[in-house]
Amino acid sequence: MSLSIGIVGLPNVGKSTLFNALTRKGVLIANYPFATIDPSVGVVAVPDVRLDKLAEMSRSQKKIPAAVEFVDIAGLVKGASEGEGLGNQFLSHIRDVDAIAEVVRIFEDDDIHHVAGAVDPRYDIEVVGLELVQADLEHAAKRLDRVERDAKGGGKELVAERDLLRKIVPALQAGRPARSVSLDAGERENAKTLHMLTMKPMLYVLNKKSGALNIDAEGGPRWRELKDFLDSSGAQYVVVDAGVENELGDVHSDEKSDFRRELGVADGLDELIKAGYKLLDLISFFTTGEKESRAWTIARGSTAPEAGAAIHTDFRDKFIRAEVIRWDKLLEAGSFAKAREKGWLRSEGKEYVVQDGDVMEFLHS
Repeated sequence: MSLSIGIVGLPNVGKSTLFNALTRKGVLIANYPFATIDPSVGVVAVPDVRLDKLAEMSRSQKKIPAAVEFVDIAGLVKGASEGEGLGNQFLSHIRDVDAIAEVVRIFEDDDIHHVAGAVDPRYDIEVVGLELVQADLEHAAKRLDRVERDAKGGGKELVAERDLLRKIVPALQAGRPARSVSLDAGERENAKTLHMLTMKPMLYVLNKKSGALNIDAEGGPRWRELKDFLDSSGAQYVVVDAGVENELGDVHSDEKSDFRRELGVADGLDELIKAGYKLLDLISFFTTGEKESRAWTIARGSTAPEAGAAIHTDFRDKFIRAEVIRWDKLLEAGSFAKAREKGWLRSEGKEYVVQDGDVMEFLHS
C-alpha cells in the first residue's frame, strides 16, 4: 500500500527546504506504483535496519524499502480557504493524501520575514488549522445540500452520507476539525470518501535553525504555550533542522553522523519519516531472498491473506498458508533452511495477524 503525506505551512517557515532535504533521500520512483510524480512529489525510503540486515544475510541483488510519498504544497496564507494565495488550488492538492505534516517555525531570524511579523508557533498552528476547517466547511456544506435533496429518494448509502454530514458540518461551523466528531466504525469508514482535510491525522514538524535563536532552547512563554498545546491535545510532533538536513544532502552518509554530532542535531528526517509511518499505524513485514529483499507496508492488525495482497492479489484470494519467522530469529539462524531445521519457521493460516518485523513466505493455490 502507498502512504502519502502532504506538507503544509505558512510561507517562510522552512517547508520547501524540508521538502528538498527529503527529496534528496528519495528512492527510485520505478519501484513504487504511486501517483504520477511531478516536481512537487518525492518518494522517500522508510529507514529500517532490519531490511538492511536481511538483504545482507540473503546477499540480495536488490533491496526495496517501504516508502512514503511526500507532497509539497505552496505556502498557505491566511484566507486561503476563501481564495487568497493559491486558495482552493492549494487545498485541493492535499485532499487525497493520507496524513498532513504541518511545518511550524520555531526559530528567530531577522533575514527571514515572518508573514505575521513575529514568530509565534501557536498562532501559526491556529491560522493553518482555521483555514483547513473553513475549506472543509465549504466542501462539506455544499455536499450536504446536494445529498439532502438526493437522499429523499431513500437510497441507503445517500441517507448514511447525509447523516454523517449532519454530524460533521456543525463541528466545522463551530471551528472544530472533522476528526473531533465522535463516529462509529462504519461512519469513520464512510468519512474517508469525503476527503476531509481535518479528518486526516496531523503531524507537527517543528523547524529550528542551527546558529539562530530557537524557542525550544529559549524555553520562554512561546515554547511553553506550544508544548502545552501539543501535550494536551496528544499531538504527534518531531523537531527538525531543515536547513542542516538540506545541506547534509550532499554529504557522504559515513560523514553525516560526524557533522550532526558537531552541530548537536539529531537525524530529523529519519525521525520525521518514521513518525509519518507511525501516525497511520502502519507496520512492515519482509520478504527476502537472493533476488531481492523487500519491506511491505500494511495496516496494523492485518491478517496473513491481507498482507499477502500487498504482494499480489493471488496471495490473498488463493491463500493456503504462510511460513513466518521474526526477522531477528531468521538472522540468528542464518537462512530459511537452517531456521526450518531448527523448527523456528511457523506455519500460519488465514486468521494469523501479522506482526511488525515478520518475515514471510506465502503458499497459494
